[in-house]
Amino acid sequence: MKLRSYKINLDRLGITASTLCAIHCAALPFLITVLPMWGMDFLANEAIEIAMIVISLIIGVWSLSSAYRKQHRRILPILVLIAGFASIATGHFSGIEQLEPILIPSGGFIIAVAHFINLQMLKSCPVNHQH
Repeated sequence: MKLRSYKINLDRLGITASTLCAIHCAALPFLITVLPMWGMDFLANEAIEIAMIVISLIIGVWSLSSAYRKQHRRILPILVLIAGFASIATGHFSGIEQLEPILIPSGGFIIAVAHFINLQMLKSCPVNHQH
């Protein structure tokens, strides 16, 4: 019997995590009144939001920096990742409440795009540069 070895694709996980974060942040203002009726008011907790952002950050930095160092050596995915987190940070800390529902979900989707770009670069890189 042969055991299969599964490799976690951090970019796919990153796309999923950052997209879920973006959807959560975009939908929360509309769902905040009905979440308690569904027993899901915990989703409106700021700690959940911060946890989603931190998880996306860890996955993003790990995945994109690893791909940069070991394979494609292109900075574009990292720059897009930084732009996504800058958008989220600006939405959180600018003090302009009207920007928050726009910048935070946009940042989540920008982070997903960074992972997508990274995936495409990994697929087009013919040589594994590991030493």
